[in-house]
Amino acid sequence: MNSLRRGLLATLPLAPGTAAFGLLYGVMARQVGLRPWEAAAMSIIVHAGSAQFTVLGMWGLAAPLPIVLTTLVVNLRHLLMGASVAPHLNGLSQRWKALLALWMSDESYALAIAEYERGSGNHWYFFGANLGIFLAWITSGFVGALVASAVPDPGRYGLDLVFPLAFLGLLMSFLKDRIGVLVAVASAGLALLGAALLPGKWYVIAAGLMGSALGVVLEKVNRT
Repeated sequence: MNSLRRGLLATLPLAPGTAAFGLLYGVMARQVGLRPWEAAAMSIIVHAGSAQFTVLGMWGLAAPLPIVLTTLVVNLRHLLMGASVAPHLNGLSQRWKALLALWMSDESYALAIAEYERGSGNHWYFFGANLGIFLAWITSGFVGALVASAVPDPGRYGLDLVFPLAFLGLLMSFLKDRIGVLVAVASAGLALLGAALLPGKWYVIAAGLMGSALGVVLEKVNRT
C-alpha cells in the first residue's frame, strides 16, 4: 500500500493543471447543454480529456457515428502508450491489466513509466497515479459544470494553456540524452506540420508513430 500512496502523492503537482482543465471542460459541457450530472457521467465513463473536448465541439453538429470515430482517432495514442508500458506488466492478471488500462491517462502514464524506468515502479504505484488523476478530473469537471454561469468565457483566462504546459513539464523528465531531445523536437515539428496538412486529429497519431520510428532508428545507429 506504500506504493499506492506514492502514486497518489505523485499526482499532487499535476492536480492544479488537471483541475483547471477539468473546470474548463465542465464550463464547456454546460454551454453545449449538458447538465452537471451528465458532464460528470461523461468524465466517469470516458475519462479522456481530449476525447471529451472533441465530443463537446461536435455536440449538436454531427451524428453519433462521426463523433465516435473522431474520438477513437484522438485516443489512438493510447495504443502507443499501452505498448510501451506493457513489458512492465508481465505477470499481472488480466483483471489488473484491464483496470490499469481503463483508468490510464496521459499524466498517470507519464508518472508510471518514469517510475518503471527508475526501477521502482509497480502496478500499485500505477493504480495510485491513475486514481489520483481520475478523482481530480471528475471532481473538477463537476464543479466546473456547477459554476459555469459564473465563467461565461473560459478562454479569456488562458485555461486552455494549462494542459500543454503540464505536459511540457512531464516531458522534461524523459529528456535524458541527445537522442531523447532530438526525438522530442522532431516529433513537435512533425505535429505542427501534420496539424497544418492533415484533417482532424490524425496529426497526433502520425507524429507519434513517426517520432517513435525515429527513436528506434537513432537507438540502433547509436549502438553500431
